[in-house]
Amino acid sequence: MKKLLTFAAVLAGLFVLTTPGFAKTYVVSFNQIVEHPALDSVRQGIKDSLKEQGFDVTYNDHIAQGNISTANLIARQILGENPDVIVPIATPTAQACAQVTKKKPVVFAVVSDPVGAGLVQSFEKPGGNVTGTSDMSPVDKQIELAQKFLPNLKTLGVIYNSGEANSVAIVKFLKKEAAARGLAVEEATVSNSAGVYQAAKSLVGKVDAVYIPTDNTVVSAFEAVTKVAVENKLPLFAADTDSVKRGAIAALAVDYYLIGKQTGRMVGRVLKGAKPADMPVETLDELLIHLNPKSAKAMGVDVPADVLKNADKIIE
Repeated sequence: MKKLLTFAAVLAGLFVLTTPGFAKTYVVSFNQIVEHPALDSVRQGIKDSLKEQGFDVTYNDHIAQGNISTANLIARQILGENPDVIVPIATPTAQACAQVTKKKPVVFAVVSDPVGAGLVQSFEKPGGNVTGTSDMSPVDKQIELAQKFLPNLKTLGVIYNSGEANSVAIVKFLKKEAAARGLAVEEATVSNSAGVYQAAKSLVGKVDAVYIPTDNTVVSAFEAVTKVAVENKLPLFAADTDSVKRGAIAALAVDYYLIGKQTGRMVGRVLKGAKPADMPVETLDELLIHLNPKSAKAMGVDVPADVLKNADKIIE
C-alpha cells in the first residue's frame, strides 16, 4: 500500500508539472541602483519579455536609491528570497550581487564594462555564474553627433560619479576619442545626486558643451544639469535616449527598453536550464537618435538638417 501511495504521489507531481495551468512559478529578484527612466525601462523590458515567453514569474523589486551600502544589503537580502535568477541593473548592483553568491545565476543588465568591473572573464566566455547585457556607449559616434551641432567645438565637459566603475571606463574612452579629434575634456565629478547642480555650474565658462554619460548618479538628477544648461546657453548632450525628453538636445544611444527585453530573453534561457558561464555577454547593435529641438533653441544652437532628417524620435 505504501508503494502504491508513493507511485500515486509521483504521478500527481508529474501531472502538476506537465498540465497547462499548473506551470512552475519562478522567482526573479531585481537589484536596481537607482530609479530613473532609462533603468526603469530596462526593468519593464525584462518583465515584458518574460511574459511574452510564457513564464509565470513572481518579482522582487529592490531599489538601492543610489547608495552602494544599500545595494550590498539588498544583495544579501535577495539570497534569503531564494530566487531562480538574480537580475542586477547597472554596474554597482551587479558587483554587489556577484560578490555575495557564486552559485545562484546572475544575469546583469546594462553594465558598460563587465570585464573591467570584474564580473566576467570575457564577453565571449563569462565563466562562473554571471552574464548579462552591456550598454557600452558608442562614444566616438556621440562626439561626432555633438560636432554636427557645434563644428567649432573645442572643449567638452563631462559630469560623472568617479565611484561608478562604468562611468570611469566611459570617461576613459571619451578622453581617448576626444584627443583623437583634437578636443579637450573638462571633468566634474560628484559622489551623490545632490552635488550634480554645483558640478554643472562649475563647468560654465570652461566648456563649449556638456556630455552626460550613462552615469546613474548624474542621470537621476538630470533636470539639475538641464537647468544650468538653459540658464547659461550651454549645449547639453546625453548618452541615453530617455534623457532627451528631460532636456538634452540629442542622444545617439541604445533603446533601454529593447536592451531590457534582450536581457529578459537571456533570463528566460537561464530559467530553462542554460548556464551563465556558457552564455556570452550581449550588446544591442541598433542605435537610435532622439532629438529635442526645443532644448536646442533654448541652449542657443541650430539643429543640422541631416540630424533632423535622420532622427528616430523628435521630442515635441
